[in-house]
Amino acid sequence: MQSNPLPSLQPSGFQTLGVDPRLATLLAQHHITVPTPIQHQAIPPALQGKDLVGIAQTGTGKTFAFGLPMLQQLARTQGRGLVIVPTRELAQQIDDALAPLAALFFIRIATFVGGASMHLQRQMLRMNPRILVATPGRLNDHLRQGTITLKEVRILVLDEADRMLDMGFKPQIDRILAHVPRERQTLLFSATMPREIMQLATGEMHLPLRIEVAPTGTTVAKVEQELIIVRQEDKGALLISLVKEYRGSILVFSRTKHGAKKITRVLNVAGFHSAEIHANRSLAQRRAALAGFKSGQCRILVATDIASRGIDVMDIEVVINYDLPDDPSDYIHRIGRTARAGREGRAISFSTPSQAHHIRDIERLIRAPLPRRVHSSLPALSLDLDVAVTPHHRHHVPRSPTHYHNRPRRAFHQRRSRR
Repeated sequence: MQSNPLPSLQPSGFQTLGVDPRLATLLAQHHITVPTPIQHQAIPPALQGKDLVGIAQTGTGKTFAFGLPMLQQLARTQGRGLVIVPTRELAQQIDDALAPLAALFFIRIATFVGGASMHLQRQMLRMNPRILVATPGRLNDHLRQGTITLKEVRILVLDEADRMLDMGFKPQIDRILAHVPRERQTLLFSATMPREIMQLATGEMHLPLRIEVAPTGTTVAKVEQELIIVRQEDKGALLISLVKEYRGSILVFSRTKHGAKKITRVLNVAGFHSAEIHANRSLAQRRAALAGFKSGQCRILVATDIASRGIDVMDIEVVINYDLPDDPSDYIHRIGRTARAGREGRAISFSTPSQAHHIRDIERLIRAPLPRRVHSSLPALSLDLDVAVTPHHRHHVPRSPTHYHNRPRRAFHQRRSRR
């Protein structure tokens, strides 16, 4: 962040929540003066040291909802804060958001993610960081090697907890919890409330306050959704047509890492500078792709669901679901990458005629029909409602929207092998 003249000397909405005036002033310098709903509800009890479970969708300002209280409490007491996140990109996003604020209190932040140098991370630990931001796997690496201790953790944050469980990180999280003191404040944030999250809250938190900004299945308010029925072989041509229609930044989702690579190649051959972000890319490559997308150097970013966590770009004009997600709840996370922070956006999903069951599941979850659109470059098609549901997809046909959030999670290797 760079300092700009203050737009106003009046107390901001953050100060009314109890946020330190210095933090509120720095936020105001960057035109952040009105707390989001999750910030408005979470910050006061978090400042009081209470445990809480926050249910909110992506793009709602959860980082400041836990980051501001953590910084303010660490500034006046001893100990450390620990933030556990599912992906490298989200860890970096949190570091970028909180570092300028932490500097006000001379608090250092260290980030520990896989793919980065263990040696450099050990050097960071020697500088005594007060806040650790980490992915579960890499933090467990340090715990096994004895290079880090969590005995001083006073505030623990589990961000995107549902995603971490969905990715199979429950054993790693359990090992981390065994190393942090029982006497601590725990803040848990999740987009959904599956049974595993409730069990985690019951077993590891002290009388947690539940804050729910939007019910499960709620989509971002200002995103305009469209569904285009298209044959698989026509998807590439349709994507090129849409890229020509929209001039802003575009985020394209692929179901697999191999598909993401192929889509990126098709776009680049067609003359549209694109970058890709998925599990087959190194940490440096993923950071470079995300930096290029944020700066506008490349207008199109192609991503898989897992790698996309942490893509925090405010001005994405269109999200395109080139492939429908395996899990309907991922649809909500995907389209939440546009229309962030009250802005408007558009989400366009491609579906083949045989994917009626996928569309039914998504519509049941969001409790609304997806508006159909016939693109001028394609013949008019409709969903084949008579296609039988195969055993592979049978678990995607729920009796109610809560089915998705109460069913057992799939094994990590089953999902990760495709990303």
